[in-house]
Amino acid sequence: MEKQSQKNYGTALYTIITVFFFWGFVAASNGIFIPFCKTHFNLTQFESQLIDFTFYGGYFIGSLILYFASQASKVDILNKMGYKNGIIAGLVISAGGALLMIPAVQSGSFIFILITFFVIALGFSLQQTAANPFVVALGNPEGGAHRLNLAGGINNLGGLMGPVIVSVVLFGTANDAVAKTVEISSINNLYYILAGLFLAVAIFYAFSKLPDVTSNETVESSPKPTGPLVVMILGFLMVAAAGPIANMTGISASALVYSSLVIILGALMYGYLAKKDTNSAKWGAMQYPQLILGMLAIFMYVGTEVTIQSNLGSLLNLPEFGSLTNADIKPYISLYWGSMMIGRWTGAISAFNLTKSTRNILTVIVPFVAFGVILLVNHATGTDVGNLYAYGICIVVMIAAFYIGQEKPAKTLAVFGTLGALAMLVGLFTTGHVAIFAFVSGGLCCSIMWPSIFALSITGLGKYTSQGSSFLIMMILGGAIIPPIQGELADSSFGIHNSYIVPVIGFAYLVFFAWKVSNELKKQGINIEEISAEGGH
Repeated sequence: MEKQSQKNYGTALYTIITVFFFWGFVAASNGIFIPFCKTHFNLTQFESQLIDFTFYGGYFIGSLILYFASQASKVDILNKMGYKNGIIAGLVISAGGALLMIPAVQSGSFIFILITFFVIALGFSLQQTAANPFVVALGNPEGGAHRLNLAGGINNLGGLMGPVIVSVVLFGTANDAVAKTVEISSINNLYYILAGLFLAVAIFYAFSKLPDVTSNETVESSPKPTGPLVVMILGFLMVAAAGPIANMTGISASALVYSSLVIILGALMYGYLAKKDTNSAKWGAMQYPQLILGMLAIFMYVGTEVTIQSNLGSLLNLPEFGSLTNADIKPYISLYWGSMMIGRWTGAISAFNLTKSTRNILTVIVPFVAFGVILLVNHATGTDVGNLYAYGICIVVMIAAFYIGQEKPAKTLAVFGTLGALAMLVGLFTTGHVAIFAFVSGGLCCSIMWPSIFALSITGLGKYTSQGSSFLIMMILGGAIIPPIQGELADSSFGIHNSYIVPVIGFAYLVFFAWKVSNELKKQGINIEEISAEGGH
């Protein structure tokens, strides 16, 4: 009976890991879908970035719904319903969104397509909130971090495969003898398959005997964060309404888009600067400066990670970057998300109980094994990967950065943030393959930031750690706000190339965060050298 139970849990773990694959697959495939939709629907760069706005906005809104429902009922809603049921509900919602894509495509309405991305992401939000603790519960607690690292590796594999598969679906392989007429309806079969997979996994979970991971623990009332969160919602909605408001009032749409960022940053600054001496409990997790600094860091990190690749397709269309067609950008988008995989696979080495010499050897070998997987996947779909070999130089720099970071979150974040800012500056001041690889290497720099930011932000929160974690996950909002801002900047006289000043600023804040949060934690008597970062987004 015990063996059977272990077998069921093992099967459940491998099945739930497919959900992590879906998240990476859909998010990364946006890098191909965005420039395709820009051409197909004749969109501005800002309008094309609304795909990211609705997709990552779905994560934000989904997290907010759970938070406000839990605050109102004083019970953690997701724990109350159970993580298993939460995953099933999220899968069904995402399946509904995937099926909605079929009539959305047939309608020829870009707004309808945006709505489907939002629905899919709402389901992802519920899945992600439930799946991480559920993976930890599927086995002994000591192996929880290892299982999360395995799941994160599969997420990265989805990120590598997404751009490649979507590009093949839309454009065929580079070896296709006859060039086909590209129609957006080509995407239908892919979303039928995705919907079927979502439902199949949901049905599996519904009939599986799995551990009952629930909690009826009372949620402490923390009314003060409600104000900043509501203001952030207004900032989010301002991007969606920028066009209609501009038409009705004559106010510049650009001013409204930029104002949305000011509003969101202002809400966080209010939470950071507000006096909490007499009512700290009412602020909950937001009473801790490291948490609010970390919320902004997650906002900047996710926004930077997403905007680099979301605007990359249009950048590669420029003559000075090779005048690549939408069908030709696939290897660079997959290399970008593959770079995330390279960094995270390398970072995962420290999660295992290995000797120092073995860790050192693997830190050199694993990145190039992952690079080989990227080359193999692209080669298998007819892409000439000869142009990608030189990227190995960027991987060598990343390996050196891992040694300098010494597995310390603050130091690692400072080193990789500095490298990220420098890489973006190299890309800004050069063209051709040097600039392309500089921008793509942003994926290497972003790869290990999530666990470092998360660890530094929730340290010292005590009983508010769970609430603080939910606030941090909400700040995936950065992926919804920053790409449209770069798109708006690209549509102005700045141009798409110069608009890459945006990720420079993002990386610069992350370097500042590493320094500032270290000082804040030291004031609280916390030794930052003892903080460890495991897992990943």
